[in-house]
Amino acid sequence: MRGSLLGRRTATRLRQVVISAVKSAKIKLLLCCCVLFAFFATRTAPFLGWTDHADSLNSFSGSRRGYALVINTWKRNDLLKQSISHYTSCRGLDSIRIVWSEPNPPSDNLVKFLTQVVQSNSRDGQQIELKFDIHEEDSLNNRFKELKDLKTDAVLSIDDDIIFPCSTVEFAFSVWRTAPNAMVGWVPRMHWIEKLNGNAGRYIYGGWWSVWWTGTYSMVLSKAAFFHKKYLSLYTNEMPASIREYVAKKRNCEDIAMSFLVANATGAPPIWVKGKIFEIGSTGISSLGGHIERRSECVNMFVAEYGRMPLVSTSLKAVDSRNIWFW
Repeated sequence: MRGSLLGRRTATRLRQVVISAVKSAKIKLLLCCCVLFAFFATRTAPFLGWTDHADSLNSFSGSRRGYALVINTWKRNDLLKQSISHYTSCRGLDSIRIVWSEPNPPSDNLVKFLTQVVQSNSRDGQQIELKFDIHEEDSLNNRFKELKDLKTDAVLSIDDDIIFPCSTVEFAFSVWRTAPNAMVGWVPRMHWIEKLNGNAGRYIYGGWWSVWWTGTYSMVLSKAAFFHKKYLSLYTNEMPASIREYVAKKRNCEDIAMSFLVANATGAPPIWVKGKIFEIGSTGISSLGGHIERRSECVNMFVAEYGRMPLVSTSLKAVDSRNIWFW
């Protein structure tokens, strides 16, 4: 009788253990399914037509809430067409200003093509404005000429040979809106001072590998950056004329000049945002011999003009955590 009772108790306990183990396994399986669903939903969202930024960009119906794309180009109509075709599909774009410094005006075919692209990609009843800013003088300063008729505060300065996915642009724009006085961009650079015989030395311009090695930066290049439109006015009207003359003569360093200008006005570093970059053009002047030396000369000249070094170094980097699995 006792043996039978003990047997029943043992069987009951075994059943309880089995049921508990099954429930635990079901919970774990359910959690694994949720994790896998979240993973594949994140990775396949673009293919399913989902958008991560719809909620944050619904407020862009007002033109002043978007941004103006100011694109620099030079005798590369194929790249210009490709860039405009892409960026007009990005949410938040209010207007496009093409910096045109070529000796001949844009052709009728080019204007017609770009106009059709803009019209076909305009949405929500809002027409994207397209305008060529024609400059008689071929100068790198043209990309920062004041644009008094801009309707937005935000300017996205970009070269015609660089493509960013719209999600990357939209994330950077959301970062800029939290710090509208800062330059927010994807291409960081740095500077440091080289001591000479224990005395005050000269400044050295550091390229991408310097940023990668040290983890710090003090500039984001205007070939791909958001900034406030007020800096166009400051560059044109307030920045020392000697710097604009130097840029025009050397045909270099207008991006460093803008970084100096913003840092001098804010006393703060720029913001580097992580994003995918696709270069669709040929190699630029940065691949030529002596590039670092020429850029270092610019840095030292600008320091002399300002009477101090306004650039501020930082190691911060803005990353969209929704697209990062481990962070």
